[in-house]
Order: sequence, then structure tokens, then C-alpha cells
Amino acid sequence: MPCTARPLGVTLLSLFCVFGTLMASLTAVMLLFPGSILDSLWRLNPRAHEGFAALGLWAVLLMALVASGCVTVAFGLWRCARWGYIAAVVGISVNLLGDTMNAVIGHDWRTLIGLPIGGAMIVYLVSRRRVFGGSALTNSL
Repeated sequence: MPCTARPLGVTLLSLFCVFGTLMASLTAVMLLFPGSILDSLWRLNPRAHEGFAALGLWAVLLMALVASGCVTVAFGLWRCARWGYIAAVVGISVNLLGDTMNAVIGHDWRTLIGLPIGGAMIVYLVSRRRVFGGSALTNSL
């Protein structure tokens, strides 16, 4: 059943996850077809290209997993489903952990910009948890 009273912020987070799905899918395609016309996009983040290239086919599978997770979260948020709320909080938390690891282990301090942004997203979702059927974490676990 679709959500009839979806707040604008939840709608925007859902659309943000759709964007994430598209970007992860594009990355997977670019990794599957090296040397294509899309290769020029790697100039936006050559370090990512190096890292993904080192993983080989595992990088394609990883990006497919990320795209699947993003589309799942987008759909769950769009429907205002409790499982969508939980998936969003877990997904954002995993992303925050990855950003932290990239900063600490990879010395890529630029990734730290994701911490306050992701934290704000989680705070927003928690403040709107009633949209997802009340106390989503306690009711669905």
C-alpha cells in the first residue's frame, strides 16, 4: 500500500537512493566494459577506478550489491514501510562506517564530509519514524 502522507524529506531521501542506484549501476557497467565511451567518466575519480580495477570482477558484484541495496531502500522509503526505514538506517550506517574506514585506513580525509551528512540523514529519519508505522525498530524486530 503506497504512503499517502510521505514527508518531503522522505521523498527526497528516496530519490537520493534512486540516484545512488543509477550511479552504482553505471559504475558496474563501466567496470564490465572497459575501454567504452563511458571510460572518460573515470576522470572524475581516478582513485576509485584504480581501486575497483584491482578488485576485478568482485568490484562489479560489489556495485551490483550496492545498487540492489539502494533500490531496496528507495522503494521502502517511498512506500513508508517499516522495513524501508530499517534498511535506510542500516544502509546509511554502513556507508558512514565505510567513510570512516576510508579516512582512517586509506588516509582519504575527504570522505569525512559524509559523516555529518549521513548523521543528519539518520537523525531526520529517526525524527520521522512515526511515518513508518510508529517505533519502527522496536515493532519490527
